[in-house]
Amino acid sequence: MANINIDPNLVESMIMDMGAIGAHSGTGVWRTVYSPEWVAANDLYAKWGDEAGLEVNRDAVGNVWAKLVGSHPGKSIVSGSHIDTQKPGGRYDGTLGALSALIALKVLKAQFGQPKQTLEAVSLCEEEGSRFSAANFWGSRAITGAISATDPNTTLGFDGETIADAMRAIGLDPAAIPSARRDDIESFVELHIEQGPILEHAGLPVGIVDAITGLRHYHVTLSGQQNHAGAFPMDLRRDPMAGFAEIASGVINNAHRMGRPAVTTVGRCEVIPNGPAVVPGVVRFTIDARHPDPAKRLELYAQHEGLMHEVAARRGLSIEWEPHMEKDPCLSDPSLLAALRGAAAEQGIPTITMASGAGHDTQQMARIAKTAMIFVRSKDGRSHTPEEFSSIPDIVDGIKLLAASLHRLAY
Repeated sequence: MANINIDPNLVESMIMDMGAIGAHSGTGVWRTVYSPEWVAANDLYAKWGDEAGLEVNRDAVGNVWAKLVGSHPGKSIVSGSHIDTQKPGGRYDGTLGALSALIALKVLKAQFGQPKQTLEAVSLCEEEGSRFSAANFWGSRAITGAISATDPNTTLGFDGETIADAMRAIGLDPAAIPSARRDDIESFVELHIEQGPILEHAGLPVGIVDAITGLRHYHVTLSGQQNHAGAFPMDLRRDPMAGFAEIASGVINNAHRMGRPAVTTVGRCEVIPNGPAVVPGVVRFTIDARHPDPAKRLELYAQHEGLMHEVAARRGLSIEWEPHMEKDPCLSDPSLLAALRGAAAEQGIPTITMASGAGHDTQQMARIAKTAMIFVRSKDGRSHTPEEFSSIPDIVDGIKLLAASLHRLAY
């Protein structure tokens, strides 16, 4: 096929124009769902879709769709990402994927005309949960029918308002959310910044994502016996802090020994009574364990749980845990991976195949469609910060790969 032509000046101007809406902390962006900044950003996205000659519409939760109608009937091939940010985030996380989809469709229409299969770009809402903590993936959940009738009135923001109230404030009707559900999407390809250092360490601009990690969050309570730190002998202690230290070190070492892409994090610890001269009575802590391979993740979990049982028994401690969050790995569709790899070879774009350690809207879209992802290199692996940055040459390669892949799928 012909080389895909992506104008780097257009890419940069769109990133900067969108980044100016909700600009914060120099290079950052503060753009939470249903805020005036979010509304303005989606108005601009819709305007650019109109100017590209695409059919633009908005659904019941405010997702913005831009459609390039195909000549053949059938399901759509969709690309996009979210346009909301952290508080503050950067110019690229999520937003780059939404813009890249729009640019790809604009370029494909101009260079190749009408596709056989309908293509759509989408700007999704509230992936981050930065205004409503329980509303992660609100836009993609609406598309897949995963929002319950009670969710709008029970999902609270950090300022106490419901997401239903926030929707009504900008003219959206929470009762209409079921109408956002789609059953006519065949494939979803999301471009996103990597948010990690793998591509940078490999010296490559773009990655093809073959899986999004599975994860389990444990909330653990380790109980012993509170005593005096000086008067109580070491060999008679039932010290939950000593047990915690051993478990924390051990689960991290389990992931190290398993190797990439296994990861485990002990991110929170609460000690009771938390005194400098007291053997604690209780230690509560969290474990975040992740692996994208369905079998390996279960092996990692089993190693962690076996260690916790062993340490508690040996130290005379009682231990309880509950999985606070559980997500299965999301494996990319083999046919989409083949299209991405073929497009990369055609366009002369060097890539690696890699897993995503973070969650994305793609996981929700996998309920109803074939899915895959493209990663663009992140400087220093930074994200969820105003300092996040991806270079224009890397971004152009990512959009070129996306457009060429969509061409293979739709034309």
